[in-house]
Amino acid sequence: MMLKEYRICMPLTVEEYKVGQLYMIAKHSDEQSSKGEGVEVVKNEPCHHEVHGDGQFTEKRIYISNRLPGWIQTMLSRICSFFYVTEKAWNYYPHTFTEYTCSFVPKFSIEIETKYENNSGTTENCLGYSEEDLQQREVMALDIAFDEVSEKHYKESEDPTKFQSTKTQRGLLQPGWREKTKPIMCSYKGTKVRFDVWGLRSRVEDFVHRSIQEILLLGHRQAFTWIDEWIDLTIDDVRDFEKIQQAKTNQKVSSGLQGSDGMTESGTEKPVNDTMDPAIMSATSQEVEKVDS
Repeated sequence: MMLKEYRICMPLTVEEYKVGQLYMIAKHSDEQSSKGEGVEVVKNEPCHHEVHGDGQFTEKRIYISNRLPGWIQTMLSRICSFFYVTEKAWNYYPHTFTEYTCSFVPKFSIEIETKYENNSGTTENCLGYSEEDLQQREVMALDIAFDEVSEKHYKESEDPTKFQSTKTQRGLLQPGWREKTKPIMCSYKGTKVRFDVWGLRSRVEDFVHRSIQEILLLGHRQAFTWIDEWIDLTIDDVRDFEKIQQAKTNQKVSSGLQGSDGMTESGTEKPVNDTMDPAIMSATSQEVEKVDS
């Protein structure tokens, strides 16, 4: 098991980010979904936790067959013709839990526990890890402004060093911004990756963490640089937006999986529900090729 705690600062408050993250996930899921690829929302419903209170539970299928590295596709090709993973998330904001599992690779899992605080990443044990976990934990601070994303994912409009919000005047982040900017918040994301297969463990776990870093950078950059689109929305507004985007996303994915007549290209009937019950990354399925939410 490889445990890393990612700390990602944002020039926002925790309350603002509550809306911003929901907007970003819904919009990005729709943008990255196409016929047969992308994110399908299976459940989105209220839930309750004895400690954290009321929250929202979501279950998503992330279809990734064409986004996996060639060596993984080869390894799994005898099992099924397309692959999806299942993301289950319990959002008790500002505390969330997300897990990814994969029924056709039962020894693989990802667990992410997140807590949001109004500081610049200075809480030493925000997630309350045991001494054993603290000894294994590697803390990694990700900088949305100056950590590089891959060239194919870079957009100048989503570069916090070149973006300034019209509505809030935040942006054009400069070196040292995390120590100087107000407001400031931090996402503390404890991420455990397990792949208990001899000979592949370290390679896969390292691969997954590299992908997670890219996903987190992209998602947080977008949440901030799209701020003028969501800063005036209420939580009810963004939930309505979520429903609209989910319907569009599900239609894109299902039309590719089943076709307009529910048949495969070979003419045989496709099952409405596959027997797999998997999961791997978060709403940004495009980045899984580099391996969430």
